[in-house]
Amino acid sequence: MKAWCAVVIALSFLLLSGCLVTFKEPLPTSEPAPKGLLGKWTSTNAWGEPLNLELTRIGDNRYQAVSYFKARPKERESYPFTVSHHGSRWYFSAKVPAQFGGHFTIAGFELTDKRELVVYNLDLEQIKQALGQKILSGEGFQTDDGEGVLIDSKMDQVSAYLDDPANSDVFVEAVRYQRQAKAQ
Repeated sequence: MKAWCAVVIALSFLLLSGCLVTFKEPLPTSEPAPKGLLGKWTSTNAWGEPLNLELTRIGDNRYQAVSYFKARPKERESYPFTVSHHGSRWYFSAKVPAQFGGHFTIAGFELTDKRELVVYNLDLEQIKQALGQKILSGEGFQTDDGEGVLIDSKMDQVSAYLDDPANSDVFVEAVRYQRQAKAQ
């Protein structure tokens, strides 16, 4: 789990509480990343450790996130992801490791005028409410690290739910990165 924790912070695939929202389907891969997303980013995790994140292109509309702690630059974790733009939001999606079900995660992100990358997780309780109201379909599951939900709704239904301004509270800010200064 320790290696995955770096990615938790890097891409915020898991909520910091250990809760996880997964999807049977990934986001569609037909869209390029927005200008300014790729490159090197820095942040500090909840324990005060400096964290680096490098986002690069690995193929047509496919990208890779490499994260590592500044104190341990050789201990890198990398995960492929795709991006999608729906309504007024940008999203990314990545495959979850097998020990967490092997499905897909979705998170929101934005690039601010202050040269920041802000990543938003899906709030597990809000997603559970959507399941209870039959807006989305799926089921809960348990891992050694906490509870999760697997959504099996079609992606057009998921996108409609996430894009609806009435559901803006389903997104919780997870991490804020700053553009890494270029080395002199």
